Amino acid sequence: MAYAVFENFQLADYGNRIPSLTFELLAGDAAVTTGSVAAELSGGLVSGAGAALTGVSAYGDSVRGVLETLAAADGSWFATDGDALVLRNTAIADATLADDGSAATGDAPGRKRAVAAIESVPRAITLAHYDPARDYQIGLQRAVRPGPGTAEQRIDLPAAAGAGVAKALAETALARAESGRETRTVKAGWSALGTAPGACIAIGGVAGLWRVSGWSLEKMVLALDCVRLAEGSAVAVAADPGRVVSAPDRVIGTTILHAFEIPPLDDTLLSAPRLTIAAAGSGAGWRSAALLYSLDGGASWLGADATAAPAVVGTIVTPPGAAGAAIRDLRSSIEIELAHDAMSLAGADDGALDQGANIALAGDELIQFGEAVQIAARRWRLSRLLRGRRGTEAAAGSQAAGDRFVLIERDTARGIDLPVSMLGGTVRVMASGVGDGDGPVAADVTIYGASVFPPSPAHQAAGAPDEDGAVTLNWVRRSRAGWRWIDGGDAPLGEESELYRVVLTLGDGSARTIEASAPEASVSATDRASGAVHVAVRQVGTFGESDAAAIEIS
Repeated sequence: MAYAVFENFQLADYGNRIPSLTFELLAGDAAVTTGSVAAELSGGLVSGAGAALTGVSAYGDSVRGVLETLAAADGSWFATDGDALVLRNTAIADATLADDGSAATGDAPGRKRAVAAIESVPRAITLAHYDPARDYQIGLQRAVRPGPGTAEQRIDLPAAAGAGVAKALAETALARAESGRETRTVKAGWSALGTAPGACIAIGGVAGLWRVSGWSLEKMVLALDCVRLAEGSAVAVAADPGRVVSAPDRVIGTTILHAFEIPPLDDTLLSAPRLTIAAAGSGAGWRSAALLYSLDGGASWLGADATAAPAVVGTIVTPPGAAGAAIRDLRSSIEIELAHDAMSLAGADDGALDQGANIALAGDELIQFGEAVQIAARRWRLSRLLRGRRGTEAAAGSQAAGDRFVLIERDTARGIDLPVSMLGGTVRVMASGVGDGDGPVAADVTIYGASVFPPSPAHQAAGAPDEDGAVTLNWVRRSRAGWRWIDGGDAPLGEESELYRVVLTLGDGSARTIEASAPEASVSATDRASGAVHVAVRQVGTFGESDAAAIEIS
């Protein structure tokens, strides 16, 4: 017997409901029998022997329900013994009824015999049990009979037993189901009045042993309803317990939550801004956390189910420094420290990188790494870098020690689409895991539009002045779709229309704005008269403007 006590259990962390709880109890080595368990559960009202078990996990809506389950698995039945009951599973005759001279079959005056169709008996019985050889995981043993029929029966035994014992129990249950299809009604003399239901009898002139299932006295005639018993009882046999699927106990730890807005990592054109959430735990046993988010600063909360699978997360120890996004960065490296020892990273070849492997958020910059070298239990050095992925080149070199590192994978990132009205606003995210005894973990994210705005233009260049002194400025449009550029043609527009806003800051400090529907603009001689002109080009997308691409024209 065991019980668990919880003090100050915060049900608010579980939706104000008692969560599902599982306990593992370690007991002594002494074996128990179904009979001894019956005696324990019934307070001594039921006794008997029965099959030897390693342990019993009694559950059910009543003691009777548990005892009936044990009896069904053991092939036992209940018999009266004064004011108590005996759990029997051994076919030993208590009495032999004298043969009254009637025929052994048919509807002779003294007896009635019936045999149910074989199809009424399960063709197979499967017995589920807790297997000590498999760390008390559920084991299944199956007994199958030959012949017709398709019905199958499952017995869920709430007990620990070896595979051999469970196999024998299944075979015994099947044998007794098959023999039990033969029934007889025997009319006996007054001397049989003490033969009560549950008794085991032999019938003169008839082979086998019988269990008395019913008793009636009518017109001074005693009638006993009998069911044939199978010979023998459960004896352990050779059986395969199956493969052990171990589940080691691991520290759960507290939830580590990262929430951010990044461009989609495929060619999906989002119709609303998207918040991305990745989470893990400080221990290897962490699995998930419940999610809530608020669009009004915490005044109200919306449910978002749970986090995705645990992500590989950590912090930056040594930042990579600044680098361009146009070519592979073979000079820089970044050192990170992961959240716990069970987390790991691996390198990727060029083909895998091209398919999007090893993409991570380092600070606010999306990077990819081709080489990962473990230099301590949790510390890794990443090199062969691709920088500023998906239009995040402005953040390259902005990292500092302690900034986030999140490996972004399909199974570990959870996306939440937000109303367009949240552009420029802040979303508050709250995660609550099993190990968060100090309360939920929260994060605030400002939605700047990185998930829906177009990337800034690239390759801006100024030509030579024409005869009027005007300079033509050109650039290359980029798109939030078609990042892999697999056809060599122009990237898809990805917006409702092509439009650019060009801001000229003149030498005298004044500014002029030009709107262009093609990737070019003209800076006149008048604009250049007061000195160098600073030009900022932004693409105008469906939901907002890109970051600026800048160039200076003298």
